[in-house]
Amino acid sequence: MSRNDFNFTPLRPAAMAALAALTFGLAACGSDDISYKAIDINIAHINDHHSQLDPIAAQTLKLDGVDTQVDLGGFARQTTVFKSLAGTPNLLKLHAGDAITGTLYYTFFKGEADAKLMNSICFDAFTPGNHEFDDGDEALKTLLDKLADPLNGGNCGMSTVSANILPKAGTALAPAGGKAYLKPYLIKKIDGVDVGIVGLTVAAKTVNSSRPLASTEFKDEATAAQKAIDELRAQGVRHVVLLSHLGYEADKLIAPQLTDVDVIIGGDSHSLLGDFSAVGLTASSGSYPTKVQNKSGETVCIGQAWEYAKAYGLMNVKFDDQARVQSCGGQAKLVIGDSFKRKDAAGAWQAMAPADNQALVAKLASSPNVQVAALDASATATLKTYSDQVAAQKAIKIGSASEALCLVRMPGESTNRSGTTAGCESANTLARGSDAAQVVAEAFLNASKRADFALQNAGGVRIAIPAGDLSMNTAFTVLPFTNVLVEMNLTGDQIIAALEDGVANYDASSSTGSHPYAAGLRWDLDLSKAKGQRFSNLQVRNKTTGAWSAIDKTKTYVLVTNDFVAAGGDGYATLGTLYKSGAYVNTYLLYTQSFVDYVKAKGSIARPARADYSHQQVISKAGVALSAN
Repeated sequence: MSRNDFNFTPLRPAAMAALAALTFGLAACGSDDISYKAIDINIAHINDHHSQLDPIAAQTLKLDGVDTQVDLGGFARQTTVFKSLAGTPNLLKLHAGDAITGTLYYTFFKGEADAKLMNSICFDAFTPGNHEFDDGDEALKTLLDKLADPLNGGNCGMSTVSANILPKAGTALAPAGGKAYLKPYLIKKIDGVDVGIVGLTVAAKTVNSSRPLASTEFKDEATAAQKAIDELRAQGVRHVVLLSHLGYEADKLIAPQLTDVDVIIGGDSHSLLGDFSAVGLTASSGSYPTKVQNKSGETVCIGQAWEYAKAYGLMNVKFDDQARVQSCGGQAKLVIGDSFKRKDAAGAWQAMAPADNQALVAKLASSPNVQVAALDASATATLKTYSDQVAAQKAIKIGSASEALCLVRMPGESTNRSGTTAGCESANTLARGSDAAQVVAEAFLNASKRADFALQNAGGVRIAIPAGDLSMNTAFTVLPFTNVLVEMNLTGDQIIAALEDGVANYDASSSTGSHPYAAGLRWDLDLSKAKGQRFSNLQVRNKTTGAWSAIDKTKTYVLVTNDFVAAGGDGYATLGTLYKSGAYVNTYLLYTQSFVDYVKAKGSIARPARADYSHQQVISKAGVALSAN
């Protein structure tokens, strides 16, 4: 309930505080004598666009029962969609984090292009994701400065919220004598009612997998969220939206730990929610909205909208006169262009005849799964000023892939991260895991003259690689960060300990991004066992002969990996201890360029021989042996 719902003479501050405390106390007691204004809230949201500002071309969906190629997503289409919602009553526009890193738009412009396109939508609130810290606190400050710059359209009044990030005073995000960049929540008045929007950023994953300042604290998510909710309650706010960058599974787990949360709009896990089987997608992670209960046994509605500006969510939440969720509904929708291709009799993709194309557009107007949208002219013009500058670099062909290299983090995971990439429909269920991460590791090993084997963390490889031509853009999208390769001397025992660290990081942070992939090293893995017992039958490949032999636990080997993992990122504590002691050699090889050089040298890349994959036999956490194919 908002104080503005009453007509009264202004009170002195002490009396106002007493009234707020009384309101909070009565509400906390669950009094049925207090009546609130019943309202509807509509929440439009996206997450994890990762600097993917262009549409994703030639994506195959099943439209009207037929395989059809479409242009999927693109920020200029999202702008059109959000502008079309302008007449929607009681609308909130939210971005659930990971706006940057992932394409050349970030590599070259460090958030400026993202800021301008985000401002074409004018979000009410944004919560930082873990990847906002990939280049440190200063990079997030730069993004937020660009979002607020009037020259970038920064007159939206967007708030950046995170209740569990506490920058140290005098650092980039909390400058001395200046305004702090982050606040725990936003209070937005909707239909005369105050609605609280509490931000939350995944803690362990950000600390372990990105590069925030050591002085920036990341508080426990549930504790920080409840503290912010309690503060809102003390101010009379009775409707709370949690804008979360924790991941879908974590959102479902945190809701029962919190009182008085009503809605969670999430990001981080790139989860597509809803039934998309009608358009040929089986990547859905759950229902939209997903309904769970908070600590008080009241309904909480959870939404997320996939990734890379491919989709948006629109959730309708109805509150009763007790300020409780009465019902919630809505849909996540794929955003597509209005030009389609289908296969002809010879199996070649051809543009549909204009009349057929227009008929399909009309038919899709009633689709619950997709929304046809034109590119917004203004946003397109803005993007062109940047795309013209990177087009030459993006267009450079470096080689080809003879088959799809699928994206998997941990073998057996429930999420198919390869999306619509042909040939990767069941990759997440197979023991071999990630083709893309395996090939990246092979590229690193090729780049190092000294190394016996190479290690790459799964989360550092960002996309599946479809069959066909590979460009510089492919390389920088696969490996978008600014890492270099380093070499380290380790005993066999230390290597095993490091691998156990990488898998065990999931136990602490629920992040599969640390999961290890290696070239020149292979193993059997039992995820159902405890740390220290998961890896067995480790073998090393001789770089000269190609022969495999059992790892010698006392022998010293040379490992090449990216400097992030070497420094202990993603929970690789064994490596981090050695790195901090200075026991490494910096090759000064940019890891993306090493991949580019590998592709250029080979001309065409493919999945390695099955015997060369790091994962040989894998048993899932549930104790099920995964298919070895």
